[in-house]
Amino acid sequence: MIAFWSWYAFPPLLPVTIKKDLHLTQNEISNSNIIALVATLLVRLIAGPSCDRFGPRWTFAGCLLLGAIPTALAGTVHNATGLMVLRFFVGILGGSFVPCQVWSTGFFDKNIVGTANALTAGFGNAGGGITYFLMPAIFDSLVGDGLRPHVAWRVDFIVPFICITVVAIALIICCPDTPTGKWSERHLAAQTNLAQHGITGAVVDVPGELTDRATTGTESPSHGSGSDSEKKLGFEAIEPKQPEGFAHEAQIGEQQMLDTARGEIVVKPSFREALPVVFSPQTLVTCGGYFCSFGTELAVNSILGTYYIKNFPSLKQTGSGNWAAMFGLLNVVFRPLGGVISDQIYRRTGVWGKKFLIHILAIITGIFLIAIGTTDPHNKNTMFGLIAGMAFFLEAGNGANFSLVPHVHPHANGIVSGCTGASGNFGGIIFAIIFRYHGKDYATVFWIIGVMTIAINLALSWIKPIPKGQIGGH
Repeated sequence: MIAFWSWYAFPPLLPVTIKKDLHLTQNEISNSNIIALVATLLVRLIAGPSCDRFGPRWTFAGCLLLGAIPTALAGTVHNATGLMVLRFFVGILGGSFVPCQVWSTGFFDKNIVGTANALTAGFGNAGGGITYFLMPAIFDSLVGDGLRPHVAWRVDFIVPFICITVVAIALIICCPDTPTGKWSERHLAAQTNLAQHGITGAVVDVPGELTDRATTGTESPSHGSGSDSEKKLGFEAIEPKQPEGFAHEAQIGEQQMLDTARGEIVVKPSFREALPVVFSPQTLVTCGGYFCSFGTELAVNSILGTYYIKNFPSLKQTGSGNWAAMFGLLNVVFRPLGGVISDQIYRRTGVWGKKFLIHILAIITGIFLIAIGTTDPHNKNTMFGLIAGMAFFLEAGNGANFSLVPHVHPHANGIVSGCTGASGNFGGIIFAIIFRYHGKDYATVFWIIGVMTIAINLALSWIKPIPKGQIGGH
């Protein structure tokens, strides 16, 4: 939430205060919105594999601390070029979403992970709504205390800087890497559990192949000699035995136990091993879905306050900011609701149900976007009602998407999360570019995005939710 507050901190003040102070054109404002999203896209692509290698907690803290520095330097901006450069580096904060989701995934079972991920992300996205309240309110307070607007908006950015820094330090000091301890020891709990079931071996690290390989019998699932296999897996099958305490459990073979453990443990990625995961059709599904849902949210968040001022000039900067904030704040309810519904469907239908929910929510979102674009409402009740309806299905779709992500290549969860999160930013960039070249004709862009959303989701609906023969994630 704190990271998204600062990441979105410029749009509430851009249409009036910053635009006037820096003598910006509308195109320069649009360009700065696009540049902010480009930085986040790059950081998310890096953050995903970093989570698999170093753990999500340290990656999360790194994103926060690196993004806090340019936030504090907002006051040094004096022209359009400086604004674009600064917003590029502030965009690092948007990358914190990926380690947040990877970290959350590691703490919860597949039956409930959709709710957990949607709840954490919902509060995070709500930061994009809170900033529309806080930044104008802090600015008005500073002006009321005697600061000139030229100075007040610059001082405004010190507040999120302090909050981000405190949260990052607390995260490092107070939080665990995983439910069982250090990230480097994440495989030991699984190995201990296997040993209790009669399967034991040496305690080693867990690098290895990311791509899923179905195995049969008791033959080694890795290439090379038996010693190489042991080095890669950290497990060695021995004659199974059934301890007394596990008599009530379902009986499965030792190889199946090894496969299940191996399929769920995140491994350190290499570039060669990551490519099949990145370009798998299942990763494309989550990326395409998030391209539409979160991409739309990013683009709409960047222009919504300005759109309201255009259609309702009486609202002015603070009033339009308050109404625009509602779009982001609805994430607190709607995004978690998407995860809850997804988990409920999963318990009854399996992974296919989660996937179909994503497409259904996206298509309904597209219908709302087309309705907004074709009517271009100048009645407040109609405008705010359509935006709220669109927000429900859009934000629930975001939650449903990251409910499916943990099922896709679960031992490369960081990579899949990073690619999916980056695709959301890529969608935001594409949609922001469309907004940029339509000037203030915001309504036309709404229906264009609506058509794209429906078309992309229909095109992806035929792909299986998880790869054939995948170990884990079911």
